Amino acid sequence: MTTATVPRSRPNPKTRWLVPASLIFLSLVPIIAGAVRLTDLTGGQVTPDNARFFDSPVPVLIHIPTVTLYLVLGAFQFVPPLRRGNGGRPSWHKVAGRILAPTGLLAALSGLWMAVFYDLPPLDGPLLLVLRLVFGSAMVAFIVLGFVAVRRRNYVRHSEWMSRAYAIGIAQGTIVVVTIPWIVLVGPVDELTRALLIGASWVLSLAVAEYFIYRRAHGPVAKPRPARPVPAAPPPAR
Repeated sequence: MTTATVPRSRPNPKTRWLVPASLIFLSLVPIIAGAVRLTDLTGGQVTPDNARFFDSPVPVLIHIPTVTLYLVLGAFQFVPPLRRGNGGRPSWHKVAGRILAPTGLLAALSGLWMAVFYDLPPLDGPLLLVLRLVFGSAMVAFIVLGFVAVRRRNYVRHSEWMSRAYAIGIAQGTIVVVTIPWIVLVGPVDELTRALLIGASWVLSLAVAEYFIYRRAHGPVAKPRPARPVPAAPPPAR
């Protein structure tokens, strides 16, 4: 008897949409929070919590829509079929990328401006300010590096840098995943704990991004499957 290797079955095409669906679900928290903030601003009711936004509304009016568009539109950049063009036309991935790069820069730069020039709210201390400056600046740098890479037609590096930038942006949703278990198990946060939890959210998001970057570079490690025996062909009749 001879043996033959059985080909592995292809994954269900529907599963590829789990990634953008999960990312959009994770984005709901910052999107809803931003919508509430915009409602407060348009309503014109000044409170101690939003007074700093009324004093200088332009940055927050830039930040919230750009973050929303960046998180939602960027989630679909991780769907492989959308990266392919059709009939010589640019792919959806490429068209969306032309929107996402400037949108992501506006979101990050406006966030940096607010971190520096707005009054610090309660529980936001110097450590959290430093973390916001570090990760916000990193997001700007990653988008710029991704743009430079795609101009050089280095699409692998482009994908890696843009994935890291998106990981920083979506960390606002990861904060909920990190903070809620702490509050349930330990109790309310103080200034130091809040800074450390938010910093851990950025680190966690980047770690997940690095994991998938590594998997794309090296491919999934598949366990060998036992070969299925195939009967040898009978000898020709004489």
